[in-house]
Amino acid sequence: MGYGLSPLRGFSKRRLSIGDTRANKWPISRVLIFLWYRSEGLGRCHSMKYVFVTGGVVSSLGKGLTAASLGTLLENRGIKVALQKFDPYLNLDPGTMSPFQHGEVYVLDDGAETDLDLGHYERFTSTKLTRRNNTTSGQVYQQVLDNERAGRYLGKTVQVIPHVTDEIQRRIHVIAEESKADILITEVGGTVGDIEGLPFLEAIREFAQDAGPGNVCFIHVTYVPFIKAAGELKTKPTQQSVAKLREIGITPHLLVCRCEKPLDKELRQKISMFCNVPFEAVIEEKDVDHTIYEVPLMLQRERMDDLVCETLRLNPPPANMGAWQDIVRKTIAPQHRVRIGVVGKYVELQDAYKSVYEALKHGGIANDCGVQIEQIEAEEVEKGDPAKIFKDLGGILVPGGFGDRGIEGKILAARYARENNLPYLGLCLGMQIATIEFGRNVLGLTGANSIEFDPATPHPVISLQDSQKDVKLMGGTMRLGAQPCQLVLGTKAQRLYGAFVIHERHRHRYEFNNTYRAQFENEGVCFSGTTPDGSLVEILELTKHPFFIACQFHPEFQSKPNGPHPLFKGFIAAAHERMHHRAL
Repeated sequence: MGYGLSPLRGFSKRRLSIGDTRANKWPISRVLIFLWYRSEGLGRCHSMKYVFVTGGVVSSLGKGLTAASLGTLLENRGIKVALQKFDPYLNLDPGTMSPFQHGEVYVLDDGAETDLDLGHYERFTSTKLTRRNNTTSGQVYQQVLDNERAGRYLGKTVQVIPHVTDEIQRRIHVIAEESKADILITEVGGTVGDIEGLPFLEAIREFAQDAGPGNVCFIHVTYVPFIKAAGELKTKPTQQSVAKLREIGITPHLLVCRCEKPLDKELRQKISMFCNVPFEAVIEEKDVDHTIYEVPLMLQRERMDDLVCETLRLNPPPANMGAWQDIVRKTIAPQHRVRIGVVGKYVELQDAYKSVYEALKHGGIANDCGVQIEQIEAEEVEKGDPAKIFKDLGGILVPGGFGDRGIEGKILAARYARENNLPYLGLCLGMQIATIEFGRNVLGLTGANSIEFDPATPHPVISLQDSQKDVKLMGGTMRLGAQPCQLVLGTKAQRLYGAFVIHERHRHRYEFNNTYRAQFENEGVCFSGTTPDGSLVEILELTKHPFFIACQFHPEFQSKPNGPHPLFKGFIAAAHERMHHRAL
């Protein structure tokens, strides 16, 4: 048994003991590392099957959406799935990254700041994710170095192989053990050939060798570009991508081909021959016409779930996608239509508000109402006439964000919504914006602001949380994750939720300043949601407004197409009613 192999390899059928004769063939450092892995709960799940999703040619091909769609199909066949994302970048998590660099930071119940693909996983499946479901190179290398400092390697030279690859495999086993799922789908970020991704590809190659035939399925997502000048699709980038993957030692079982035009039989045969995959395993994943929720149905027509089950030697019943088809129908051909303005500072970046956009669509599905999203740059509101910008909208949504750019434009948006009875939904920063606007223009608090934007403001209606005042490090130090919120009986928020205690995900450092609480309440603001001890404001609403709700948390992170969030459902209903009455 080579020193470079996983410490778990060869020990899956019975426990290793120090007296075991096999242990005498191993360096003592490997034995101790194996025992440490055992202490972390890494026993092999014999019934577990594994799917690894890789990508080639270019990034942003939709590997996460493909993995999530496969999860949907498998769940609808009665298979319990778990999903995991490997990100090769060296950041510990994306929490400190700019939206221009990374897009949305998706927050989990346990407070983990993760990749936006985990949002796809939770929206498309019933799985509940934790920080263990998103692994970065930074986390892997940090753990390896911690092991070295703790003496677990007993002075051995620490190397990418086996130590880094072993740590990556350990994290696969952790999810396998914790999830108790039938199939674990692991997406490897980046593209084949990226130097930072090589340890992950080597790790899953070793892992597959250990798991054995019938237990692992490799899916490679690649690009088949349409060359307009030639008027045809080109397969060479796909051939090169698969060749690179095979150099590493991985041959895909399925090839998912992203394309703008349909793949004809001749092209599929060519890809099959040059990439060494069966003809039926060349799967077309054409750009969808209307909504990403078409993707699972498209992949089902391509028999992707059948092929995965055949590769993994499973024979579950076919997927019943009737409910999913209804979701797509309500998205493509709804009975009603509504226009929603999203006023933000990153609107030119489609991924920056990904969960917000999807949650709005979910609210539309719940009301059988198509949602046309108008992306409005906050700085443009500052320069223009709000009456012209917002006149044809059914509602305004102000999402979360950081920094003072565009703040005054968002304040103008909140004021227009308040003064014109236009439905308003504020998320995180959107609640703070509503607070500043009301303080300035209703309470007459000249210069009211958040100390985030103006530390010298005479009226800090938004202040820094006490727990944040001594924080020095930026990463992972905000108020994060699911927190309880007590709702006030009879308020609009309480009626929408149909509950008295809710749990919502947070990501913020600043909060409503309770010094001004009585003044706001005296002028018609209802604080309809607070922490159970009443110390922090979580939701505010205007009692004399048709729909004006702002919350300190991020409800978009818990919305699904088949389980729309109550606030988004209510917001779209109010926006549709507004547009309907205006049309009469």
